[in-house]
Amino acid sequence: MAEELTPETPETAEKPVKQRKNGLYPGVSDELAENMRSGWADTELHGLEPIAQAAHTAARRAALSARFPGERLVIPAGNLKTRSNDTEYVFRASTEYAYLTGDQTQDGVLVLEPRAGLESTEAGGHDATIYLLPRSNRENGEFWLDGQGELWVGRRHSLGEAEQLLGIPAKDVRGLAAALADATGPVRNVRGHDAAVEAALTDKVTAERDEELRVHLSEARAVKDAFEIGELQKAVDSTVRGFEDVVKILDKAEATSERYIEGTFFLRARVEGNDIGYGSICAAGPHATTLHWVRNDGDVRRGDLLLLDAGVETHTLYTADVTRTLPIDGRYSEIQRKIYDAVYESQEAGIAAVRPGAKYRDFHDASQHVLAEKLVAWGLLEGPVEKVLELGLQRRWTLHGTGHMLGLDVHDCAAARREAYVDGTLEPGMCLTVEPGLYFQADDLTVPEEYRGIGVRIEDDILVTEDGNRNLSAGLPRRSDEVEAWMAGLKQA
Repeated sequence: MAEELTPETPETAEKPVKQRKNGLYPGVSDELAENMRSGWADTELHGLEPIAQAAHTAARRAALSARFPGERLVIPAGNLKTRSNDTEYVFRASTEYAYLTGDQTQDGVLVLEPRAGLESTEAGGHDATIYLLPRSNRENGEFWLDGQGELWVGRRHSLGEAEQLLGIPAKDVRGLAAALADATGPVRNVRGHDAAVEAALTDKVTAERDEELRVHLSEARAVKDAFEIGELQKAVDSTVRGFEDVVKILDKAEATSERYIEGTFFLRARVEGNDIGYGSICAAGPHATTLHWVRNDGDVRRGDLLLLDAGVETHTLYTADVTRTLPIDGRYSEIQRKIYDAVYESQEAGIAAVRPGAKYRDFHDASQHVLAEKLVAWGLLEGPVEKVLELGLQRRWTLHGTGHMLGLDVHDCAAARREAYVDGTLEPGMCLTVEPGLYFQADDLTVPEEYRGIGVRIEDDILVTEDGNRNLSAGLPRRSDEVEAWMAGLKQA
């Protein structure tokens, strides 16, 4: 990885050069500085088409504006985060910012400015402006001397180009902090993403008011529009292909480790999308009993199960979240099939409970009831089933909730109020996961030895429709015999 050309680098420190008289380029000769200022083509892009979601993001901003009339609303994208020394993590814009703009630019900030007097009702009485870094300056050396200059990190859109793409007036973000510091009137800010913005607003905001904004934006994402549903389906379709890729290389994974599975799925995510939506869980054998096993450094052995929980994130940042528990050698053993089929039956009951007007908790309760019945029938718990559920005794082996909202975040709408989420009612356009599981730890002496070290989860992405639900991930088989046939077909291909 190259190091920026600055006075501090060994390259320049060891080779003194004539200083510029005006001091703009310390450590750089007048001749090189003059050479770098000229000879560049005009690359401004014209006639750009708006991004696909521009109309949808405009509607979301209008709804937000109507909710907070007369208040300045500040929604930052966030900044680069240091990974180590002078390297950064790959940037991922804040969910709130991406939801309202469709942009994914680091340091960007969306500001909704209330119109004076609020005489107009258009867009709720706000004017939206997106604050971005403009193109790198070729005159002052920013282009090639700054570590975030375009010579180092690549071309970014000009402010004019951004306006065409996003449908929002754009300004230079480097003047925003001062403008916010001088602003008057009520302000709300989405915290935790941009320290400079927060510093500028220190005396103008309160934690309670800012949290109200964050909660509202979380709840607003619960019902997906047509664009979002299409993106979620794209994410799921790519994820299905990623699972197929994994089945085809299981023999290679056996010769290496779970990392081979992780890398195989990641390749699909990067080729067809932006990234993985979360750390892939590639849990073979007893690792499947660890809910968030992301070390992925264990052995892959024939006769064991592979619990693969993974999702592709699209270029617009919508993610899938799918789990299958696969027999590594292509066939479930008798005890593996017994546990798998119980989880499948539980998931079937949960999916059937997803419909408009149902309580959010209904699908969880339906799934848990089936699992409790199985645990009682197998003699692992003493009935009656209703008593088991009342005391939550099944949770020793079911461990987690049966699902969550899905969207721009894998655990979407996480800041929503309880009454609007887990105690709420399902509506058409909501998308959620149904993912029951049974997990028998390798050291659990309360279950027969043959159960120990087996973990099974089945997870699908379910869209609430006007008349019921649609399984977005139905392209992946779920029933045990269908899984075996699917795997056999892929290995022969």
